[in-house]
Amino acid sequence: MKKFFGLIVAFAFGLMIILALRNMSGFPAYGDVNLAERISGSYFQSAIAELVGSANIVTSVVLGFRAFDTLGEVTVLFVSSLGVALILDFKHKKRMELAFKPNFMLKTASYILVSIILVVSFYMILHGHLSPGGGFPGGAMIASSVLLLYLADDQFRSKIQGFKILESAAGSLIVVIGLVGLVIGTAYFENFLNTGVIGNLLSAGIIPIIYVLIGLKVGSEIASVIDQFLTEEEKS
Repeated sequence: MKKFFGLIVAFAFGLMIILALRNMSGFPAYGDVNLAERISGSYFQSAIAELVGSANIVTSVVLGFRAFDTLGEVTVLFVSSLGVALILDFKHKKRMELAFKPNFMLKTASYILVSIILVVSFYMILHGHLSPGGGFPGGAMIASSVLLLYLADDQFRSKIQGFKILESAAGSLIVVIGLVGLVIGTAYFENFLNTGVIGNLLSAGIIPIIYVLIGLKVGSEIASVIDQFLTEEEKS
C-alpha cells in the first residue's frame, strides 16, 4: 500500500508540473518553429555578461535568463527523492550490512579522500559564475563523499534528519530569493543585487548565492536517496 501511495504522489507531482507549464502564456508551444530564432536573439543580442555579471556564459543563461526553469529542474530532483522516500521508508530500519568489512587503511584513506572531494565541490559551487561548475555538479560531489563513507566505514550512517532539514531550508531560500526579485524588481528571480566586476569572486549578484543553495539542496537530496537505498527494514 505504501509503495502504491508513493507512486500516486510522484505521478500527481509530475502531472501538476506539466499542466502548470502548459497553462503559462509565456511558455512556448511544443514544436514552435521560431523558438530557436527567438532564443538566440534574446540571449546573445542582450550583452549577457553586462546584464548578469557572470563570466561563465552557461551560468548567465541558466541562472540569468532561465532561473525559473532551473528551479523546475531542482523540483524534479525533489520529486524523485520524495518518491524514493515514500517507497523505501521503513518504520524500523537499520544500516544495510555489507558483504565485506573495511579495514583501518581503507577507512583512513576514505576520510582523507572525502576531505579533498568536499574542498573541490565547494570550489566548483563558489566559482560556478566564473568557470565551469556550479551547484548541480558540486552537490553531486557532496553526495558522492557520503556514498564513499558508506562503503568504506561500516559504522557510518548519514544523519538523515539533518539532511532533510538542510534540503528544506535550501529549497525554501531559493524560492524566497525568487520572490524578493519579483517584489523589488519586475520578474521572478530578477537579479536585485549589484553584479560587481565581471571576473571577481564577489560578482554576479544573487547567482553565487543561488548556486550555494542549489549545491546544498542537491547534495542533501542525493545523500538522502543513498541513505534510503543503503538501509533495510529491521527484523523484529
